[in-house]
Order: sequence, then C-alpha cells, then structure tokens
Amino acid sequence: MNKRIGRLRTAGPCILFFLIPALNFYLLEFYTHNPFTSMKFHIQLMNILLFIFIALFLFALTGSLRAALMIQTLFCAVYGLAGYFVLEFRGAPIQPWDIFSLDTAASVADNYEYQLERETLFVLAFFFLLLIAEGFIRIRLVRPKTVSGSSRTPFSIRGRKMGQAKRPANAAHAAPTRLFSHPLVMRAVLGLLSLLLIVGYAQMLHNEAFVEQKLKLYDKLFTPTVIQTRNGTLTAFLMELQYISVGKPDGYEEEAAQQLLEAYAGKEETPQRTPNIIVIMNEAFSDPAVLGSFETNKDYMPFVHSLLNGMENTVSGWLSVSVKGGNTANTEFEYLTGSSMAFLPYGSIPYQQYIKGPLPTMASHLASLGYHTVAMHPYRAAGWDRNEVYPDFGFEEIHFQEFYKNAEKVRKYVSDLADYEKIAEVYENKPAGKPLFLFNVTMQNHSSYSDWNSYDNFHPDIEVEGSSSKLLPAYLSLIRLSDDAIRQLVAYFSGQEEETILVFFGDHQPTDSVVNPVLALHGSSCKDLSDEEEALLRYQVPFFIWANYDIEEETNVRTSANFLGYRTLEAAGLPLPALFRFLQELNREVPVLCASHMELEDGTFTYAKAQKALLNPYQTLQYYLLFDKSS
Repeated sequence: MNKRIGRLRTAGPCILFFLIPALNFYLLEFYTHNPFTSMKFHIQLMNILLFIFIALFLFALTGSLRAALMIQTLFCAVYGLAGYFVLEFRGAPIQPWDIFSLDTAASVADNYEYQLERETLFVLAFFFLLLIAEGFIRIRLVRPKTVSGSSRTPFSIRGRKMGQAKRPANAAHAAPTRLFSHPLVMRAVLGLLSLLLIVGYAQMLHNEAFVEQKLKLYDKLFTPTVIQTRNGTLTAFLMELQYISVGKPDGYEEEAAQQLLEAYAGKEETPQRTPNIIVIMNEAFSDPAVLGSFETNKDYMPFVHSLLNGMENTVSGWLSVSVKGGNTANTEFEYLTGSSMAFLPYGSIPYQQYIKGPLPTMASHLASLGYHTVAMHPYRAAGWDRNEVYPDFGFEEIHFQEFYKNAEKVRKYVSDLADYEKIAEVYENKPAGKPLFLFNVTMQNHSSYSDWNSYDNFHPDIEVEGSSSKLLPAYLSLIRLSDDAIRQLVAYFSGQEEETILVFFGDHQPTDSVVNPVLALHGSSCKDLSDEEEALLRYQVPFFIWANYDIEEETNVRTSANFLGYRTLEAAGLPLPALFRFLQELNREVPVLCASHMELEDGTFTYAKAQKALLNPYQTLQYYLLFDKSS
C-alpha cells in the first residue's frame, strides 16, 4: 500500500505536468472556437507538446511547478481574452506585428463596448478554477539537505503528504547517482533544452513544404482566422512570425528592379490642366446591401446610390480593400503609394513597420507638378504614426484634431459635415495660383455603434425591417449623415470656378457584429461565409470620382485601392509616375488585387499566391521602392 502511495506521489507531478498544459491549450482555443471540431487530432497533439515545452521552460526558469503552471494559465487566460476581443472588433486574430500598433490600439480601446458571450464566461471560470487548483501544488526544484558522508542530489521534488511527519535531519538515506552538483545547473540545462525545443518547433513551422506536405497545416496567410482555428492560436502565431519581416521576391535584384522602374518613367511634361484634387477616405463607409438585400424605412445613402447608378462627370463603382473592421491606415497606404498589401504580411501596418523615410507617393508626385499638398484627419496625430508618415509621403501641410477646435461632433467625433467645412476653408486659403491636393481621413463613423444613447447629439433614424439589431440601425444612421455631408460638399464645389476633382471611398466595412444581422436575414452569418464569399463580399466599399467639369463617365467599375490612385490622376488628365504607369498596364489584366484575393480580366477569382509569374514584376517594383530605394 505504501509503495502504491509512493508511486502515486512520484507520478502525481508528472501527471500535472502533462495535464495542465493540455487544459491550458484547450481553454485558450475555446475562447473563439471548438478545437475538437476545427482541428485535426495530430495538430491538437502538436499544440499540447508546444504547451508542455513552454511549461518545462517556465519550470526551469522559476524552479517551481506551481509558479510555472500558474504563469502559463494566467497568460492563456489574459491573452485569450484579448484575442477574443480583437477578433470581435476587427474580424482577425492577434498577429505578431500588432506589437507595432499597441499605442494606436490603446488610443481607440475605449471606443468599443466589451461584452462576453456565455461560452466565454465559462472559459474564464474554468481558468479561475484551474488557477485555484494550481495554488495547492508544492513541487520545487531545490537543493536537498544532506547527511554526513552522503552525496547531494542534483535536484529533488519537495513536498509531503498532509499529516506526514518530517524526516529527521540525521536520517540515513541511500546516496543517489550524481549528474550535476548544483540545482541551478540542472535548471539551466532544462531551460536550454526546453528553449531549443520551442525554437525547433517554430523553425519546423517556417518550412513551407514540411508544413504543407508532412504536418498538413493550413498555411493561407490571407485568412488568419482560419489559420488560428485549424492550427491553434500559438502555433498560428509562431507560423506568422516568419512574416514579421518581408522577404525579397523570387529572383529579385536591386539593379534589375531599378531598370524596370525606369522603363516605365515617362518624359517630364507640363500638364495641360491642373484641377484641384480632394480625396476623402471616409471612416467605415460601406453599403451592407452587398451582403444581401434588406428593407429600411428610408434610403440610408440616397446621394451615393444616385452616383453609383450613374451621374454626369462621375466614375463610380466598387472598391476592394485589404482590411475589414479596422486597420484603416492600410487602405490609405495602398491608395497613396500604389502598393498592395497582397505582398505584405496579412495584418501588418506599413505605416508603423516599413515607412522609414521619404517614399514616392501620389502626394510627392503632385508636389513635383506644382500642387500644394495637404493631409487632414480630425483625430489624434499619432494614430498609425500619421504625423511621421505624412511628411515622408510629401505632404507639405498636415492637420489633426487641434485644427478642428469647437467643431460640431456626432457622438464624440468630429462630424463629416464639420470636417468638410474645414476642407472648404483650406481650399479657400490655399496659396494663390497653386492647385490643391488634399487627402482627408474622416472620423465620424468610427465604432463603437452601441454607445450612441450616451450622447445627446445623435439619434438613429434608420430602421431595418425584420431585425432586432441595435448596432446596424445606428451604423446606417451614421452613414446617412455621411451621405448628406458629401452631398453638400459636392454642391459646394459645383459652385466653384476652379476645376476640381473629388474622390470619395470607404476605408473598410465595419466589424462582423454590425453586418451579421444582414446575413441573418438570409439565414447566414459572417462565420458561415466561405473564403471566396468573404473576400468578395466583406472587402467591398463604394467609391466615386466626381468632377465639376466634363470628364468621361463610368459606372459599375470594379477596382482596388492600389489602382484607385492612378485612376484619380488619369481622370484628372495628369501625367503618371513610373509605378502608376505600370499599374495602368497591369490593371488591364488584373482589375482587382488586394490582400484577400485578386480578380482577372476574364472574371476569374483567385489568390495572389497562385499568380506569381503575373505579379512578380509588381512585387519587385514594390519591394524596391519600399525597402531598397527608400532605405
């Protein structure tokens, strides 16, 4: 009996050492999905091994099994909860490069309403109970006491059964085999071994052929939510670490890239006309009807709908962007530079990661043509590091929230109408004889859409038939205000004598929670969409290019943010910089290219990875401009 108890006491720590990391893994996954149904069994075992390696490292680091397991459990509880909210807010999980966005994330964190589902509360409760249970573990790596003439053990498991008497200090015991003379040495060895196992695990995930053929892991970077649900949260994070820096395109040579760019450089020419160009990227402006039809008590964007249906001197259609629910800066990055997020890690933020100096952009090109360049945003200057990026882009004048003192607000943000009044002010006070290029990012429609009743300056007036959602009507009511504001701005420039082009587009659709009611009316949800359906539906926003003089009209144009810049200059009749000339040519074959997908001229839907030969010159030019020429 005593032998059995002794064996159990010896085996107990080993059981805990394997059981608790496994529980931490499953609880972490249950925050957002059921790992038993979404993950293959061998992938579950892989993840459990990773958690055991981490627990072993923490055990060596702390010398205490209790501390090691509690640290791991607490981390999983907090990280999992943060990942749950990030997924809710932007529709994508935490990415390695999100570390570069912590300051921006913190600045907008209070804009959201934090609500927990019942399943999430259960997960938190289990984590809490697990922490309590771990508090009773009394297993440590210690230097044992010795008796005269005996050898020291390299380490021992300290702990005794309740009620058991202490062994006398002079009790004799057999001398164990000595491997190391000091427990710190053993801890160092265990720490190094476990660290090598963790690094080896990560390196294994960075071998694309091995991952795909042997491990059978899901490796499509442009669908990070699927990577997480199929491969595991930490495994997916480690897989994505390899993309924190951008690798060179296949066959890349700097000199060849420079020659390719020069081949598209046009002769310097004085433009025959230089219209003012006003660009408005409207926060979260989209038309949820792309997800499915629904009825409202009145049209929530009557003016924009009239432009989309065809209006004189207007180019209009649908713009595919690379983000949804957030990461606004990536859409303006694509528009202003002509670069594509298709060649950069999904979820990365070029403004914060890759812009290290002056970069050729639409602003710098127009400045070279004699334009006065202005960037405006009625919010914090440091958001997405815009205060540092805009000067590198060639903007001579930049304005942030201090410029909008005493401006009208909707909820707590500067209204679109007040923002556009400032645009008119800048236009009226621009340098004499110089055309204006103004790039404006609005703020009125920023989430959250559930706190409107905390303010007395906004009352939703759009009702959605058949839906009990509070978020969707509030969102559509904000869009209605944006629609009326842009109508008034178009009316203002219609009365101006100077030729002016006005470009308007949304940066992304809102979060899943806002648009799910539309899909629910058709018996679906965002989680039910296939990869192709989501790419086609959740990344579309309306756009238009309008002029107060004669330009060629187009409707139902399908394009993407990286191509819209050259289309703007083309509509204005201005010469194109080298990259935009290249894009003008590529756009004939590839009408749409963004992080989630691409569409070919014949209507074929595909992914960028599948078209390496076609896209390699584009990727080469982008890498040269972003990483070599600007360095």
